[in-house]
Amino acid sequence: MSVNLKLSPTAKVIAAREAQNFLDEVNGVTAVVIATVDGFDVASAMRAGDAARVAAMASSISAISSVVSQEANLGRNKSVTIDTESGFAMVYSVHRDDAELVINVIADGSAILGQVAYRIAQFARTLAEA
Repeated sequence: MSVNLKLSPTAKVIAAREAQNFLDEVNGVTAVVIATVDGFDVASAMRAGDAARVAAMASSISAISSVVSQEANLGRNKSVTIDTESGFAMVYSVHRDDAELVINVIADGSAILGQVAYRIAQFARTLAEA
């Protein structure tokens, strides 16, 4: 499900393009979903699955991250990584003037955590500036 938000058309195009590039270019990545902090998907590229479910999950994880960072006086939250037996999920916050977004990347065990972390940070900067 997509939501009508005040995100610029250029930012939406960049989000969709970069999500697909991320999926195509980073080994082991199985899903890239850009969502609002409310849990609505803005753009996605996935090998399988449901972007709306991933967007909702990313929203919840981001909300928990925000509370933890505030309660611990650590400043504004940036990212959360969930490491599992067979891969990981990474949620990265994108702070924009017109919308607060989250990028969620799901990767299997063949993905390199550092490579995904570097690429998601680049993506977040690009999207924040779009």
